Amino acid sequence: MTNTAKPSDIEAWLGALDAPDADRDYQPGHTRIQALMKALERSSHVFHKPRVRIRIAGTNGKGSTANFLAAAMQANDLRVGLYTSPHILQFNERIQVDGKMVTDTDLLSLMGEVMPRALGVGASYFETATVLALQYFSRQQVDVEILEAGVGARLDATTAVAADVGLLTPVGLDHQDWLGNTLESITQEKAYIFHGCDICISASQVDKVQQVLNTKNESISYSPLFAGPLKAIGKHQQINAGLAFSAVKKLALSLLPQLDINKAKLAIQHTQILGRLQRVQYREHIFWLDAAHNDHAIRALLPTLKAMDGLFDVILVATRKDRDLSRAVADLQPFAKRVVRLTGEGEHDYASVSQALHGEVSRVQGGKFLVLGSFITIAQTLSWLKGSSV
Repeated sequence: MTNTAKPSDIEAWLGALDAPDADRDYQPGHTRIQALMKALERSSHVFHKPRVRIRIAGTNGKGSTANFLAAAMQANDLRVGLYTSPHILQFNERIQVDGKMVTDTDLLSLMGEVMPRALGVGASYFETATVLALQYFSRQQVDVEILEAGVGARLDATTAVAADVGLLTPVGLDHQDWLGNTLESITQEKAYIFHGCDICISASQVDKVQQVLNTKNESISYSPLFAGPLKAIGKHQQINAGLAFSAVKKLALSLLPQLDINKAKLAIQHTQILGRLQRVQYREHIFWLDAAHNDHAIRALLPTLKAMDGLFDVILVATRKDRDLSRAVADLQPFAKRVVRLTGEGEHDYASVSQALHGEVSRVQGGKFLVLGSFITIAQTLSWLKGSSV
């Protein structure tokens, strides 16, 4: 990459890796990412391990837990590297230090070193993104790294590097093509997040999951719900905040004794997270956007929906055809006058998210809408809300 590279080159470079469509480009295993890191190390690009590295796996809540934890650490004047996925509007969102996204300039500099080698070893999009994050955090000399796993844990790129802390959010059925068709098999894969870690904490789990965890690792502790109000909306966020706060308290007893628990708790309470029951005013309409895109995540939202005033005019659920959400969609029916499932076929079929939004908004005045789907859906919705002339 030359000095004349432009920000638009970021997506061009990433496109050369076959930009992912959800998990469909997932390539399990550590062979490629380890080869990529070795190739960079041979070129004197050393990956400095931070004081503390934290890995987070689970079916839902990983990103929220990571953001709560980052806020708690930053409130204690620690330099924090945060790696999450996917992004909503731009790739830079995935790699942050102290709450600030990596700049285009820094990202292009990193890519100039990483991308040719990534293409040379056949690294995937996610593997390359992980190495870009690790190298950036190393350059920025962060104190704490927080890495959100992509799919599973055992063969995920984020577990190719050693960590001090392993956290597991609630486990449910998802990504069965890669992780197995039962809760037990999925838990076996995700429990690898604890491998080699001194601190191992899980959120509360259903019995089947907890039984597997207890046989895998006797040192696992379970976090309680977070005690206190949160700016992050949703009763399920008490689970994620509780997991993050439990990690803070464990770290304060060992690896980071300087942590002020009260500062950490206050920071967690004031953390707001994009794409998780995010409220957007659009003309006379109110939109709520949430990245719940599987049965497990949608069901976790139900207690919060019960507490919200009045029915939604429309709940739009936009997910892939191969994801069975029949039970979740049925559970959503009592909360809306109309539930629209966007999969490319069906009773309320639309060709795109933007077409669905246009069609449904045109039907009501002063409407209340809930949009559920992947971060791609959230990005498409935000883009439509910004540019629509309906």
